[in-house]
Amino acid sequence: MTQPPLADAVDRDSAAAAEASASVGARIRDLRQARGISARALAKTLGISPSAVSQIERGVMQPSVSRLIAITDALGVPLVAAFDPASDRPVEPAGPSGFTLQRAGQSPDIVLDSGVSFRRLTPGSSPGVDYFESIYPPGASAHGADGLFHHEGYEVGTVVAGELTIDFEAERVILRAGDAISYPCSVPHRLHNTGETDAVAHWLIVHA
Repeated sequence: MTQPPLADAVDRDSAAAAEASASVGARIRDLRQARGISARALAKTLGISPSAVSQIERGVMQPSVSRLIAITDALGVPLVAAFDPASDRPVEPAGPSGFTLQRAGQSPDIVLDSGVSFRRLTPGSSPGVDYFESIYPPGASAHGADGLFHHEGYEVGTVVAGELTIDFEAERVILRAGDAISYPCSVPHRLHNTGETDAVAHWLIVHA
């Protein structure tokens, strides 16, 4: 039986997402090698074993959000650089007006540990800026453990749907659709979904 066009589109989107997720490890390996950093040296910086780095790079294990951010910080690259090679070049060449265009579907979701998915929203390269969408399923967390984490840059986020909880050292903030927040990424924090539906948020990380 021939599948309807909608089913074909869903299958293509699912396949693209699976391929993008599998490519995260390879992309991290390429970025690491391009900078002349050994897997052992990266592991030491991250405080994990060389075996764990190898498993991430081979796609055997998906990193958590906090781990992926720690990796890109250690490699000195923006978070979006780990999503796909297209982050290094314009999706469509800039026209006479100087804009860069990204069409719908050109940046598939990348599924990380706990089922958290990221999608690059930046069209082409935007030095010093990470702009992406994150989706946290119910119960999912940006950090594999219960602790807080911090990283480089300044973060601005807007919740588009659902409910997203951010724990800081002294307080907990619950964000719902339409709510926005900003804070230095150096402030220890933890993002997780304490609601019953997917939490969708758009994030802008500005690097100094």
